Amino acid sequence: MNIKRLLFVFATAMLAFVMPALAQDKVVTGKVTDSKDGTPLVGASVLVKGTTIGMSTDATGSFSFKVPASATTLVISSVSYTAKEVAIGTGNVQVQLDQANAALNEVVVIGYGSARKKDLTGSVVSISAKEFNKGAITTPEQLISGKAAGVQITSNGGAPGAGSTIRIRGGASLNASNDPLIVIDGVPLSNNGISGQANPLSLINPNDIENFTILKDASATAIYGARGSNGVILITTKKGAKGVPKFTFSSQLAIQTPTKQVDVMNADQFKALVNKNGNAAQIALLGTANTNWQDQIYQTAIGTDNNIGVSGAIKNIPYRVSLGYLNQDGILKSGNLERTSLAINLSPKFFNDHLAVNLSVLGTSSKSKFANEGAIGAAVTFDPTKPVTSGNNRFGGYWEWLDPTSISGLKGLSPKNPLGILLQNDNRSKVQRSVGSAQIDYKLHFLPDLHVKANASYDISHSEGTVKVTDSAASSYKRFQDAANVYKSGVSNNYKQDVSNTFLQLYLNYVKNLKSIDSRLDVMGGYEYNNYLTTNYNYADYSSDGTKRPNSDPNFAFDKPENTILSWFGRMNFTIQDKYIITATFRRDGSSRFSPSNRWGNFPSGAFAWKMKQEDFLKDVDVISDMKFRIGFGITGQQDGIGNYDYITNYFKSETTAQYQFGNSFYQMYRPAGYYANRKWEQTASFNVALDYGLFNNRVTGSIEYYNRKTTDLLNLITQPAGTNFSNQIVANVGDMENKGVEFSLNATPVRTKNLVWDFGFNITYNQNTITKLTISEDPNYPGNIYGGISGGTGNSILINSVGYPRGSFYAYQQVYDKAGNPIDNLFSDRNRDGLVSDKDLYRYKNPDPKVFLGLNSNITYNKWNAGFVMRAHLDNYLYNNVASSTGTIRNVLNPLNFLSNGSTDVLATNFSGNGSQYYLSDYYIQNASFLRMDNIYVGYNFGKIFHDKANLRLGANVQNVFVITKYKGTDPEINGGIDNNFYPRPRTYALSLNLDF
Repeated sequence: MNIKRLLFVFATAMLAFVMPALAQDKVVTGKVTDSKDGTPLVGASVLVKGTTIGMSTDATGSFSFKVPASATTLVISSVSYTAKEVAIGTGNVQVQLDQANAALNEVVVIGYGSARKKDLTGSVVSISAKEFNKGAITTPEQLISGKAAGVQITSNGGAPGAGSTIRIRGGASLNASNDPLIVIDGVPLSNNGISGQANPLSLINPNDIENFTILKDASATAIYGARGSNGVILITTKKGAKGVPKFTFSSQLAIQTPTKQVDVMNADQFKALVNKNGNAAQIALLGTANTNWQDQIYQTAIGTDNNIGVSGAIKNIPYRVSLGYLNQDGILKSGNLERTSLAINLSPKFFNDHLAVNLSVLGTSSKSKFANEGAIGAAVTFDPTKPVTSGNNRFGGYWEWLDPTSISGLKGLSPKNPLGILLQNDNRSKVQRSVGSAQIDYKLHFLPDLHVKANASYDISHSEGTVKVTDSAASSYKRFQDAANVYKSGVSNNYKQDVSNTFLQLYLNYVKNLKSIDSRLDVMGGYEYNNYLTTNYNYADYSSDGTKRPNSDPNFAFDKPENTILSWFGRMNFTIQDKYIITATFRRDGSSRFSPSNRWGNFPSGAFAWKMKQEDFLKDVDVISDMKFRIGFGITGQQDGIGNYDYITNYFKSETTAQYQFGNSFYQMYRPAGYYANRKWEQTASFNVALDYGLFNNRVTGSIEYYNRKTTDLLNLITQPAGTNFSNQIVANVGDMENKGVEFSLNATPVRTKNLVWDFGFNITYNQNTITKLTISEDPNYPGNIYGGISGGTGNSILINSVGYPRGSFYAYQQVYDKAGNPIDNLFSDRNRDGLVSDKDLYRYKNPDPKVFLGLNSNITYNKWNAGFVMRAHLDNYLYNNVASSTGTIRNVLNPLNFLSNGSTDVLATNFSGNGSQYYLSDYYIQNASFLRMDNIYVGYNFGKIFHDKANLRLGANVQNVFVITKYKGTDPEINGGIDNNFYPRPRTYALSLNLDF
């Protein structure tokens, strides 16, 4: 009986426990669509009100998940739509969301905070993840190439992780930096490079990025003061969100192939030229092989990129964790980039949401193997009648030009075997980098309109590497003698660097809605500390067997350059009656790179915006859904690209090979370097006027802007009178420069139906650059600063900065042509009519920078399919074809030092002899490099729910660098700096991708 009672009590207790649990097995299903056209909303958030229970809708806008029995209400939200609450019933839940005015209500990250897009007064462009470029993206800036007016992003070549050069509205300097400031989650990155890493940004996984915001004019960038002259790019990484854990997995396989090769003579053309122009001894040097050396050094490269992440919330602590792995070979044999990345973000809130905390850490470990790019030039010039291998083991078995009378057994100055240069060189690096921040935002309990914000962050890296060249390599054979006068070959050297950048920030932000006058006040002010410290370790020089080269010990084991910036800053934004917006900013920066008398700089800005659509004369114009006029002015500074100690006298210890004998002892000497005590900030004053527009319920949006940027106290190289300095030339603040231009952007959705959506984007920029001053006082006899060294001749340079001309104009001789339009060998125009051709006849001709550049992108979504493309174009930009000028002559082929070199097929058309040196500077080699490039074509298919509705699958395919239309005769018309000299070619990339959400 007692047992029966016990069983009855146990059964009753179990029922009391199980029944509520069974009641939790309630399932709610439904679909979320656009209220206007019924389009399914993919990725909409569906949550049980007051909980983190929920999910995101699939490719058909559908959802289905378990909810507690007590749940009565769902909260549905989606980007660019107004959130809605709906009751949980017994049937299928059908939800229609109304489109919010996304173009206006979108929140945009700006300097030190965020703002509604409709309240912006400066030139600000925001690019979200859904707008990013598709494909094999190894560095972040490639995600937005061609997407923003006024922003020019040019990849630095085809090497894995090579990165890009970014210019916003033309840049603002000649001898300092033109790179924009890049800020990741509030952490400003240094523009200094990282040893062992071709591009510091390649250490950031593009998959972790949520959004880019580009600040272009001074009213937007002046809040960054000394580092805002070249624009600012704010990168926001992905964060966690409340809800059930959401896993994402992406995988991509990429195949890269070489595209256009340098147009050099094949073996038959080469033999014909040598037989026609060479003497008997030179003809005897011809071989019997038929080798395409460019085919030998390039390969089809394979790459993979895999990422997995999880985001959600643990109680009220949103989190996101992701792990990525990239492995990319280069199309130049032996090159490779391997990167492992980790991103962690926590964003909890406390005290009834009065205290918000954001903890973010990005960590990356990369291994690089750098292919020796000297092989590119060697493949152009090496004799195509020679075989790859010699048939013996000497010099690693590679065929080389031999001279038994020389110490090394090699002909001096002869090109080395391209494949030997690649495969006998081993240059490797390992780099670890971490960027992290701890940010707090405290909304005062007793004054909730006032926020106290603080940010403590860091950017640290450690890099080390080795450069090894085998002792059989021709490039380093018998390169020095040891203490016993024995010749040593090969290389075995090390390098190492530590970077530690720290950043502290504290500011107050007061936001008050003044309902009585329908206005809003946003005021912010604070203090900032930045410290940049680098430790460079120095090593001796060693042969491959570990023998130290005599007198190669470094003077110091390491050096530690350091600079610090202190700042005070503030901003006021006042919106009046939701029509008129006034913005003012002020920043005062102090940089340790300047003397105490010039250390501090003041950088103000002001802007005004008028929401014209709010006025009575436009309110009832249905076609116009938004119109805003903006005008702004501001001053920014420049301290990047300037030496840490250039304002004081620096003494450098001489090398151990340069010593002074005093008696029987030898002493190293100290050499003073030139300095400029009065060095100060370069300052850029920017004026901007713009009209933002929205048409047809913001189906068409965009802006048109005019800007004028004047840089004063520009750094330029000037001559010093003898005895006044420790150098005959110094870089001083003496110049002025102007950039002015017009930008136009348009984004449209021409078609939007239930099954078909077409989005279209276009931007075009015109920029005119002019140098207006380069000397302390006006000097009509000053030609300018010549630079841009080229291959060919001795000390030749092809670029010049001159007053009245664009930065980096070509400085060349004017080629003379015959009546048929063919260039006449070694004949140039006597422009000054003095009876001879000399450097006084050099003239300024064309410019590498495009006057106009544009971007075009399109995306079509049809049911579960989507496809699109991205195109870019540059107009009226020119390149100096240094490959043709240095190899396209008979003298280059028939070298007087008794070896043969291949070269450009240009020599077959010109028959240039190569006698003299003036032809290196002929404007014949300055070629129109305008182009239209199809950057990207992609297609994708969303399978929707799979695995019993547990996951969402999407597959995609794309091709990058599809084609280029250009008149330029070289391999690629898009090369930074204006000089094409053995450029690492950009590959064509074919990629397949898989995305799985579950």
